[in-house]
Amino acid sequence: MTDETSKPTDFIREAVAEDLRAGRFNTIRTRLPPEPNGYLHIGHAKAFLIDYLVARDYGGVLDLRFDDTNPAKEETEFVEAIQEDARWLGIEWEKVIYSSDFFELLYEWAKKLVEKGKAYVDDQSPEEVSRNRGTLTEPGVESPYRDRPVEENLDLLERMKNGEFPDGSRVLRAKIDMAHGNMNMRDPVMYRIIHEPAHHRTGRKWCIYPMYDWAQGQNDAMHGVTHSLCSIEYEDHRPLYEWFLNELEIPNPPRQIEFSRLNLNYTVMSKRYLRRLVEEGHVSGWDDPRMPTLRALRRRGYTPEAILDFIDRVGIAKSPTTSDIALLEACVRDDLNRRAERRMAVLKPLKLIIDNYPDGLVEELEAVNNPEDEAAGTRGLPFAKELFIEADDFAETPPPKYYRLYPGNEVRLRYAYFVTCTSVDKDADGNITAVHCAYDPATRGGDAPDGRKVKSTIHWVSAAHAVQSEVRLYDRLFTEESPDKDSFIEYLNPDSLQVLTGCMLEPSLAEARPGDKFQFERTGYFCVDSESAPGKPVFNRTVALRDTWAKIQQKSHASR
Repeated sequence: MTDETSKPTDFIREAVAEDLRAGRFNTIRTRLPPEPNGYLHIGHAKAFLIDYLVARDYGGVLDLRFDDTNPAKEETEFVEAIQEDARWLGIEWEKVIYSSDFFELLYEWAKKLVEKGKAYVDDQSPEEVSRNRGTLTEPGVESPYRDRPVEENLDLLERMKNGEFPDGSRVLRAKIDMAHGNMNMRDPVMYRIIHEPAHHRTGRKWCIYPMYDWAQGQNDAMHGVTHSLCSIEYEDHRPLYEWFLNELEIPNPPRQIEFSRLNLNYTVMSKRYLRRLVEEGHVSGWDDPRMPTLRALRRRGYTPEAILDFIDRVGIAKSPTTSDIALLEACVRDDLNRRAERRMAVLKPLKLIIDNYPDGLVEELEAVNNPEDEAAGTRGLPFAKELFIEADDFAETPPPKYYRLYPGNEVRLRYAYFVTCTSVDKDADGNITAVHCAYDPATRGGDAPDGRKVKSTIHWVSAAHAVQSEVRLYDRLFTEESPDKDSFIEYLNPDSLQVLTGCMLEPSLAEARPGDKFQFERTGYFCVDSESAPGKPVFNRTVALRDTWAKIQQKSHASR
């Protein structure tokens, strides 16, 4: 075990430490219990990391156990994707197991409860079972089949298992208390009949499948879990979790501890809502960089280190809260600022011609790869007579406090020279097609020997050496902080994706590969997209250099 004084403290770690001190457990084993019916999102990342880090911090182990108890929704594709995403986060586990590994033993334990008179087969329809559960203020109604003899229940349960009855015709229920104040304790269903489709691992061997509440606690006990760490919505399920373990007389039963879920503003986290976004074509797929899924965040350029930092800053609490996505964006900025090499990229190019620069001359300037990391070194940057600059870096008639390039004004070209605008070229419609400048040869490197100063430095790329690229500018998926659950589609941000073609990048970016991350100077952090190909690079904006939404919100509040 590691030194407790070096570990972060929170109510979960305090409980685990106390259990070890008291001798309730000698070692720690936690588990990740995802259902393989979809892709992980950042909310899952919090839960996964809590399970993993608590086990690691106390010298314990973690199991990855797939809750594959509903064949109608589960697929091998999701099993593989969940493992891939969890490994990307840096999570390690001792073994991969499945709830289906325990189906035989779980069935035997169900029979034990029947033999004790603590479970029975109910012939009511699903609608009747639901209706007769009662309400928060009214007790439920006992099933007419609640007092069946043990032998009859065992026979019916075996026949359910053997496939003699159709879906929905019977269930196995625990016999607890139909007047209990906790609705979960009102004779909960343990098994239901599902004939189709075939299970992704067991095929058609089983046609009865355990409910979550019946499988989870027992599976935890079956492979030695000490602490079942789960989100706060399972707090009301804990009495049932403990009831099953107590009735089965499990020695040293696992302990369930709940924590608040991770919620983010400007997005939705429910699988149902995310599936609707995909199926209705509002996004391109589960890995669309605007989605909160881990594969989407990875494709967008987020790093596991940034996500871990974000979850660490959010902390562990009991009370539900909504975290600001601006904090997540700040975490990725901080991380990429340290690790991402700098590059020059012109997203909306405008030709700049230096009239007094020698024809045919190409200089190689030295550019710093990352000022935060001296070991990143430098790279060569070609400079020539014709360049591309950002269209926004020139104004023929500048507004107040505009310090970039305009007729008669002098600016610094990053790593290069001072240039002064002398004239512009326009097409027949009056649109500017090129800006002409004169440069000062004495200012190479960006400083004037006579000490004169300029108020602006702009970036550029050599026109003859530029790499043409598509750049996708991603932004928040919704315009509202908390999209209404019933009408969340109405709050989709129409500007959440802008596709820019004909962007001009410095030549070193021709060698970039999918997943490579860079800071485009003065613009933001970008990642090479998975759809990128040799000669046809595609970059995704991970995050802008600054939180532009803060300004938008300030303007919005000021106008109210």
